[in-house]
Amino acid sequence: MTGAGGTAAIRLIRSGEDIPVDTPRVPAREAARDELSDPMYHEHDPNLLERGLDRFWDWIGDLFAGAAGAAPGGPLGLVVLVLAVGGLTAALWWRLGTPRRTARSPETLFGSTTRGAADHRAAASAHAEAHLWTEAVQERMRALVRALEDRAVLDPRPGRTADEAAAEAGQVMSAHADRLRAAARVFDDVTYGGRAADEATYLTLRTLDLDLEATKPTPAAGTAREDAG
Repeated sequence: MTGAGGTAAIRLIRSGEDIPVDTPRVPAREAARDELSDPMYHEHDPNLLERGLDRFWDWIGDLFAGAAGAAPGGPLGLVVLVLAVGGLTAALWWRLGTPRRTARSPETLFGSTTRGAADHRAAASAHAEAHLWTEAVQERMRALVRALEDRAVLDPRPGRTADEAAAEAGQVMSAHADRLRAAARVFDDVTYGGRAADEATYLTLRTLDLDLEATKPTPAAGTAREDAG
């Protein structure tokens, strides 16, 4: 006995119509993949750079979300912490000056200049009046050493560095040896280390220069023993 389904199938065969066929799952999936690989479906997809940026910002978002969860006070505490770190960084930058990429070895104190102590002092005063404290410190240190050379406390020697001048002068002016070494370090810091001088630094160096002018040198220990012998 033929049921309703069989009768409908017979009618479809007799009428010449196609009988619906179920496509297996795997071939269907492959057919869909082939269809979606057509470039027209990907015209508006993000490019490689855009996908990379999206992943980067997602990572940043996750990072801040995790930090906000760990910071005391939640997101508000994180904002306060970031502001505090930024303020500390700015303060250090202002105090220490712009960092140099590479360290420079100490160079000669005077370079190619041949000016006298009075000329260097005048230049230092002019820089100080203009509030150019770094230049004022440099010129005052040069004036200090040139004055010691003019007084024969130091032998004039081309190529001498600030550290060498301070060490040699400290042997015959022992009362000021520590201040001389400190002045040489300041000169190196502002000249080669990228640090900025201030008014107090300049006034300290000027005071040392005036004190050295009023100080009589004493023979070094080795020289004194030779004279005694």
